[in-house]
Amino acid sequence: MPAPPGRSRKRRRVEVGDAVFAPREPRVRGEARNEQIRAGLEPLRPGERPLPLRIAVLLALAFGVVNLGLFAAGYDLRGGSDPSIAGVLVFSAIMLVAAAGMWLRRYWAVLGFECLLAVTCVYASASLMVASNVRAVVLCLAIVGLACWLFWKLVGVMARMQVPRRPANG
Repeated sequence: MPAPPGRSRKRRRVEVGDAVFAPREPRVRGEARNEQIRAGLEPLRPGERPLPLRIAVLLALAFGVVNLGLFAAGYDLRGGSDPSIAGVLVFSAIMLVAAAGMWLRRYWAVLGFECLLAVTCVYASASLMVASNVRAVVLCLAIVGLACWLFWKLVGVMARMQVPRRPANG
């Protein structure tokens, strides 16, 4: 039954025996929710590099350096007989630039590395369909698990990178 005109439908506390039912606060949504979350974030302090960011830097640096080292040793990760120098140099350069950018706490570098992590998660997940033994399944699941974990942790780091500095009260 609708409320009569001019009268609001106000929720009130109801007691039934020993139980008390109180109305819930309305859920905050949209931009108001975003503002509420931003207010709770602490911006990165000068020089602060959270653990997920350091892990991402080390991972990118390792991939760049190891890829160059393996190429110099004549090893091709793709399993072919003739590794492409252009592919090796481009991939290594991307990894080394990403590592340097993330170390300098550049948002674009973290975002780019997250894109590579997302592609890695999708590729490893799709590889599960053609995994022919338990070792391949375990490897794919490990890659998906670690890449997704790092992806999610870097989302929090990126959020803290975007929070504007608050003026010091003093």
